Amino acid sequence: MQNRLFIYISSILIILASCTTSRNHYKIMTVNGPVDAKTPGMALEHEHILVDFIGADSTGYFRWNRDSVAGRVLPYLKEAKAAGVRLFFDPTPAYLGRDPRLLKRLADESGLQIVTNTGYYGAVDNKFLPEHAFRESADQLARRWIREWKKGIEDTGIRPGFIKISVNPVDTLSAMHEKLVRAAARTHLQTGLTIASHTGPDGPAMAQLQVLKDEGVSPEAFVWVHAQNGTPEGWMKAAGQGAWISLDNVKRDSATVDKYVKALEKLKEAGYLHKVLLSHDAGWYEPGKPNGGSFRGYTAIFDALLPRLKANGFSQDEIDQLMVHNPREAFGIRVRAL
Repeated sequence: MQNRLFIYISSILIILASCTTSRNHYKIMTVNGPVDAKTPGMALEHEHILVDFIGADSTGYFRWNRDSVAGRVLPYLKEAKAAGVRLFFDPTPAYLGRDPRLLKRLADESGLQIVTNTGYYGAVDNKFLPEHAFRESADQLARRWIREWKKGIEDTGIRPGFIKISVNPVDTLSAMHEKLVRAAARTHLQTGLTIASHTGPDGPAMAQLQVLKDEGVSPEAFVWVHAQNGTPEGWMKAAGQGAWISLDNVKRDSATVDKYVKALEKLKEAGYLHKVLLSHDAGWYEPGKPNGGSFRGYTAIFDALLPRLKANGFSQDEIDQLMVHNPREAFGIRVRAL
């Protein structure tokens, strides 16, 4: 009873503190500490540096050499910075290749403000979940993630800037995946960290939003990752509730650019451009492959998509809305409770 009372009072205090801030007057937690969300420059809100697909029971820092990874990835990060990027969100979760020391090194060497995460990845039928996730409750998982927020990841002192979870692309959440969503909700109410969930289609997006509301968390704290795999009707329904629509996997080819231009035109026409996030979902240094395998850079948005948007009548203010203001509003740290 006392623990529940403490959690309730803590949540109220965080909410009251967040209410004193106005739009974009938030902090974003980078691997080098907090920065003001008003920091100028564009943001990429879903990009990977390293991802290890071997599975939670086999991965570990021994699987890669940080010098080799940095040598391969740094030129791509510098290229993104030259394109105007200042904030870079890496959603690779624990047990799938998250390496806070590597990210800090790359932030220092590239000049980018890099953000890492807490949380667990349930998609791919739980291949990337640690053994303890199956036996622990939502409250126990939340305590782990809150501890990372308060004390830093492992012994690094590096703190996460958002919560990354994932669910299978099915309409009904499994018991495990519902537990992950509830753990994320409870972590949010204690930390103010945004919940970004690898989701895909409409069904699991709506299911997660319902769980969050049951937990007292506003949809404004939720990023529907890979929403490009959903429908325009689903986007409007989620954005209408306040959720963030993340259109990832932008590439240079004309067919992909056409797809994203049409999607953004629909969202603009519906009045939801202020709820849209864009990314490449690129990078992907893979341990075990020669030189990390193929690596996709982070500039197709700037070289291919944005020029097409401008040619199709998008103003510079609307471009800034998408690339500067929306990511900062989405990931600015504050509690968003119902």
